[in-house]
Parts: sequence; C-alpha cells; structure tokens
Amino acid sequence: MPSLLAETSRLRGAWQGRISGCLLGKPLEILSFEKGREGLLAYLERADALPLRDYVPFLEGTLRERDLKSCCRDHIRRAEPDDDINYTVLALMLLENHGAALTTEDVARTWIRLLPAGATWTAERAAYKTVLCSMADEFVNGAEPGFDLAECSDNPWNEWIGGQIRADLYGWVCPGRPDLAADLAIRDASLSHRNDGVYGAAFVAALGAAIPVTADIGEAVKTALRHIPENSGAAHAVKFGFGLAAADNAVEQLHAEFAGMSPVHTLNNLAVVVWALSSAHEDFSAAIGNAVTAGWDTDCNGATVGGLFGLTGVPIPTHWTKPWAGRVGVSLAGLHELSLDDLVARTMEVSRHLADSAPPG
Repeated sequence: MPSLLAETSRLRGAWQGRISGCLLGKPLEILSFEKGREGLLAYLERADALPLRDYVPFLEGTLRERDLKSCCRDHIRRAEPDDDINYTVLALMLLENHGAALTTEDVARTWIRLLPAGATWTAERAAYKTVLCSMADEFVNGAEPGFDLAECSDNPWNEWIGGQIRADLYGWVCPGRPDLAADLAIRDASLSHRNDGVYGAAFVAALGAAIPVTADIGEAVKTALRHIPENSGAAHAVKFGFGLAAADNAVEQLHAEFAGMSPVHTLNNLAVVVWALSSAHEDFSAAIGNAVTAGWDTDCNGATVGGLFGLTGVPIPTHWTKPWAGRVGVSLAGLHELSLDDLVARTMEVSRHLADSAPPG
C-alpha cells in the first residue's frame, strides 16, 4: 500500500462525516432501543422524513425535548456532546501523547484522568469501575497498575459495540498501514472488550486505513478482513453485510440474521455499517441515512459510516455540516467545545508523526 501520510481533505471529511452521522442518529437512539425499528420508522414517517436524507425533524411531545431537540433539524447550533465523539477525541489525545507506543495501560490512565464515569456505559463503565477500585495509588501517574488489567474486560458486555466506536481514528491516521491501525485499535478496545468486541474495533480501524489507498470499498473490506480471525463472528458479520449491498430487502435480512441480539452488540451493528457503506454508491446522505434507519445503535452506526465515508474523498454535502458550524461539543475533563479546524490540524499532525516514525521499507 503506497501511502503513509493522511490527506488533510480526507481527514476533514472523516471528522465531518463522523460528527454529522452521529448527530443524525442521536435523536433516534433511545426510540430505537425502546420501540425497535418499527417505532423508529413510525416516527420518521409521521415526520415525513423517509427516506432519511437530512437531519431528523423534531415533533413536539415525542422525543425527549430536554436533550434531543438540539440535535434535530432547524434546532442544531453545534454538534452536542456524545460518547461516540468523546472517544474519537480521546483516541486523538492518546496518539498525541504516546504515538505508536500506545498501550492499554495508557488508555486506562487517560480514562481515569479525562473521561467522566457518567459518560461511560456498559463495558466501558465496568472497566472504569475495575480500574478505579483496583489500581495502585500511583498508577494514574505512571506506576504499574497493581493488578491484572485483563480483569477489566471480564464483564457481561465485552462483545458489545463500545470497542468498535472507539476505533475509527486509528485508521484515519494510518493510511496504507491497516496492520498498525488494527493493532492500535486492539490495544484500546482490550481494556473493556474481548473476542468479537475487539475484532469489530480492529476491522473498523483497518478499513479506515485501507479506504484511502484502495480502488473501492469492496477492495478495502477485503483488506480489512485479513486483520481479524477468519472464523470469528465479526468476519461473518462483515461478509454478511457486504453480501447484501445489492439486495432490495437488505435490512429485513439483517434483522432476521441477528434476531434477538442486543441492539448494542458489535456484530449486528458491524453488519449494518458494512452494508450501508458498500451500498451507498458515493452518496453520503444515503450511507448515513440508511445506516440510521436500519435501527439498532443509530448514532454509533451513523458516526462510523460517516467517518469511513469521509475517507473516500467524496465531499460531505454542506447541508450536513452547515448547521453545526464547525462547533464540536465534548464532555471530557476540562473540555466543553472544540473546533473542527483544530481537530483536523491535530489529526494531521498525528498522522505526520506516525509516518515519520515508520520503520524504513
């Protein structure tokens, strides 16, 4: 693979795509969890928003007005804080501080320092609690953990989607190096996840590294698949989702294949991501709109698909980016809002550092 250094335009597209996709899916997440895809589609039909090709309209008395109205069409002033974006910013900060030498211990220390416990869920919260309760007093300042860090991933949610939503940026900054991207994602995901929870993260990172340097999404998917076990559930989910790219009833087949699975599991959502990305035909609105209306974890899938799409180099339409005006809300210690321009510049610098430190040949 020829490239080691990311292109600024693709990184901007990745950030724009991830933030816009997350913002699209955010108002529908709880509705999807509580009422399933049927409830999600009923809301969008009532709002005259199908097919979904713009931000979700707000209907009074339906969505939670306190925290979701600001994520709906005509009410967006910035990208509101969300864990999907928190983790992407954290990945950026981890690489700024540690580069390719990043370890799982570094991830744990950074969470304790910068990630509010209340902004974590399921596997992440369980891992966070284990670190906080078990760590040596000086671990946060660089000492040894004082316990086996693998205990953190021994939790009931370790194959859910959390590792996968933390993985994107590791691919963005490693174009042409899916091996390094996958390895970095594994080091991050392993704090809280195991097995398919880690493989989903490795695949997404490797896919992000492959997209800018391959001829099409299909070739990038094949490349990324080589970085996860062939017989894993994640590999099956990828192949299943990719195989539905031309199917008229793809979403129905996805829901039949993964019936009964948690809406925040890695596998069903990974299949949605691959299907939405591979069936969009260079149409960003279709990619994130279809990913979100497929149901399950709507903001996570919108974000992942959006970020990966942005790496293709196809411009993100301005009706997605104009409403939030480059303002990116986060809920990390000491941080309230960041700018898109700053995030792009910092991500480019990380990619440059990783390219400069690559071994010769």
